Amino acid sequence: MFLADCQARLAFDLLGNTWNAVVLWALRHGPRRPGELRDTIGGISTKVLTETLRRLEYNGLVTRHAYAEAPPRVEYELTALGHSLLPPIAAFGEWAFDHADEVLEAQDRLDGTRSP
Repeated sequence: MFLADCQARLAFDLLGNTWNAVVLWALRHGPRRPGELRDTIGGISTKVLTETLRRLEYNGLVTRHAYAEAPPRVEYELTALGHSLLPPIAAFGEWAFDHADEVLEAQDRLDGTRSP
């Protein structure tokens, strides 16, 4: 049973945010600077990326490394907990690949039958 305060709900909330899974997936090969993440992901603003990275750090899924260099350098890296989410994210991706057309067809059917 998925009650409002159950532990599964926490996991669904973590993956339910549009950008959380995308950023975690983009970090799967190792540490990245924010600019590299933005370039890799595409379509994410600096502000939204920063908010997402802070949220992921708050939840223990990424770590932030600040280097005392000129100019300053910051990198983000998955924690062990963040790595543990990669298999579920991959499974969601496989499901989307297999079923996206069906979902889009269902949306098109309903869009055609609903009145504005």
